[in-house]
Amino acid sequence: MMKSILITGVYGRCGTALIDHLHDRDEYSFTYFNRSDRDEDHDYGGYDTIVADINDYDATRSAFEDKDAVIHLAAYPYDFGDWDDVREPNITGMYNALEAAKEAGVEDFIFGSTNHVMGMYEVANAPDIYYPESDILIDHTDPKRPDSFYGATKSFGEDLGRYYVENYEYPKRFYAIRICSVRMPKYDHPFGDAEKGADDGEWERGSIEYETQVARMKAMWQSRRDFAHQVDCCLQDDTVEFDIFSGVSDNDRRWYDISHARDVIGYEPKDNGETWDSPPE
Repeated sequence: MMKSILITGVYGRCGTALIDHLHDRDEYSFTYFNRSDRDEDHDYGGYDTIVADINDYDATRSAFEDKDAVIHLAAYPYDFGDWDDVREPNITGMYNALEAAKEAGVEDFIFGSTNHVMGMYEVANAPDIYYPESDILIDHTDPKRPDSFYGATKSFGEDLGRYYVENYEYPKRFYAIRICSVRMPKYDHPFGDAEKGADDGEWERGSIEYETQVARMKAMWQSRRDFAHQVDCCLQDDTVEFDIFSGVSDNDRRWYDISHARDVIGYEPKDNGETWDSPPE
């Protein structure tokens, strides 16, 4: 049976990874939702898109009708944002998405959470945590330690999701993926952040700053195909009521646990940052 799926915030880094890897799957029918469309000649132009603001419930509600699942990615996505940046899209927008899912009878809610819910573990242990010698490994049972207003709002989103599945008929299942570092196609590799910084003039290739970014991404990278696979695992599952999973590839030096995602939803990432010695040609 084909699943009808709504993706909010579809034209960001994570949503476009789902377009790249899941759009043509026969078992899924996608509806795309974004606060702006893309021109026809854009890399992600030409898709039918509901253009609306997740902060506006009345404009949002109808998009959820007759959907089996929602993948909620619409949010302010930066950890440096202040309270005014995150309050509406990440607090009001999250409430609107869950309330619309409840009213429309959507069974599965997949939430794009973030590693920044646990970001103070990194802040307290950087840069040592970026290297293979670190013995830190965080899982879904560890206390939350947000590193920013952004991280705190995503922590709220996880809690609100749990409240909904435990107190209302819908959604029936809630999956929080604490996404680590998914990047656009040009930078979809563990040298991506370092290369982008060099391209933007923030540092020189070979500098300490460049090499530190490489070390961090070799731990934190989640390839676009691995992210799409993890979302697919959630869409295929029917056992979870509420759960939290780390969104990261099978990197040797990662400090986020993926055994829970393997055991519960069958997540089997294909990529490992340690296999890369240099950026792609």
